[in-house]
Amino acid sequence: QVQLVESGGGLVQAGDSLKLSCAASGRTLSGYRMGWFRQDPGKEREIVASLRWSDGSTYYTDSVKGRFTISRDNAKNTVYLQMNSLKPEDTAVYYCSARPMIGGNWPYWGQGTQVTVSS
Repeated sequence: QVQLVESGGGLVQAGDSLKLSCAASGRTLSGYRMGWFRQDPGKEREIVASLRWSDGSTYYTDSVKGRFTISRDNAKNTVYLQMNSLKPEDTAVYYCSARPMIGGNWPYWGQGTQVTVSS
């Protein structure tokens, strides 16, 4: 089992920055991929960014490339999502997730943190 706890959401204005944190416990993450997802009411949950813990390789969805950065702190077992140049369309509940590298599903989820960007 992997337990995930997010923090760092809030209400900001367009153009501002926020940094989300996801603290993981329960397992060594070297064999996992970590992901940040978001979901707005009435929409499907979408992946925003992911990171392979073992080598730090990353993926970003097109809408956040150049604005968001996913990173990790090995010592703290924590993954971050730095969000810059925020737009109103980034408003959503952001979730941290983890999946084993050998699996295709994302079985572990945090509770979510609300990000609201006003125009």
